[in-house]
Amino acid sequence: MTGDEQNTVAAARAGDAAAFTRLVERHRRELQLHCYRMVGSLDDSEDLVQETFLRAWRSRTSFGFNGRWSFRAWLYRIATNACFDVLARTPRRVLASQLGPPSDADAPIQPPADLPWLGPYPDRLLDGLAPPDTQPDLAVVARETIEIAFLAAIQLLTPKQRAVLILRDVLAWSAKDTAALLDTSVASVNSALQRARATLERHLPRRRLEWDSTADPSAEERVVLQRFMDAFERADVGALAAVLREDARANMPPYPMWHDGRHTIVTSVAKAFDPASPAYLGEWRVVEAHANLQPSAAFYVRRPGEGEFRAFALDLLRIEDGGVAEITSFPADVFEAFGLPPVL
Repeated sequence: MTGDEQNTVAAARAGDAAAFTRLVERHRRELQLHCYRMVGSLDDSEDLVQETFLRAWRSRTSFGFNGRWSFRAWLYRIATNACFDVLARTPRRVLASQLGPPSDADAPIQPPADLPWLGPYPDRLLDGLAPPDTQPDLAVVARETIEIAFLAAIQLLTPKQRAVLILRDVLAWSAKDTAALLDTSVASVNSALQRARATLERHLPRRRLEWDSTADPSAEERVVLQRFMDAFERADVGALAAVLREDARANMPPYPMWHDGRHTIVTSVAKAFDPASPAYLGEWRVVEAHANLQPSAAFYVRRPGEGEFRAFALDLLRIEDGGVAEITSFPADVFEAFGLPPVL
């Protein structure tokens, strides 16, 4: 800690609100990402950062220069405990594919369910956070640790296992520092990490077990995304089928149903494309979006008799071997958080 930083910390400890704000605001985005990984909700992560700063202000005199904590680590300790408090009183966040068997191709759309659904995260909030190979002291922004598949898998862990996995494997903290933050032993941390990794191995897609620092969709993925978007704009069932893997799956929170396999997905979407079907939705416009560092698209629909294309869904894609392996489709109420207009 430099002399200027020590002076700022000393002023904050003495009650200088401006100095305190300067200290904490530089960590806002990485703390929000940490909380999002812990709880799986953008709204909750925003609230948890505010709660972290409030707790830090109230206990500011407890932060000293004894060498046990950096200011950043101290904030992570407070944020993690705030997440534990939320997780102790709320159910884990889910996708429909974690709740039961897939739905039939001809099954009607079920009503939305009031469940704690996993939510998406805007890429714009990751600006300024560097991947580990450039600035290892900053929070890791490895794409595989932000994708929906990873978030869904870590929600299956206990809160302690989740925290240990994030601190050790995502943020690259040592076992000793992680144990200190969690007020536990190194042996306990190592045991929790081993169990967490075993759970991920069972639930993560095979190609997401080896993480790297890739931050953006590849050129090949962008081509596949464009083909997916074009298929909807042309209402082309054949083109949609061609871009999907045979084993593709689709989740549609807040609807408590999911589709397994290309045939089921295409059969369901074909009804929305067909003007003669009672399930016909209208014409489509699709624009590229930026969510969870995955290939993403925002869908707008102009229903029969209407003049505007209205926000419909935000789709996040997982692409493997040149085809769409998984679609996670979120409702239009997330558009505002992504800076997407309600109409086109």
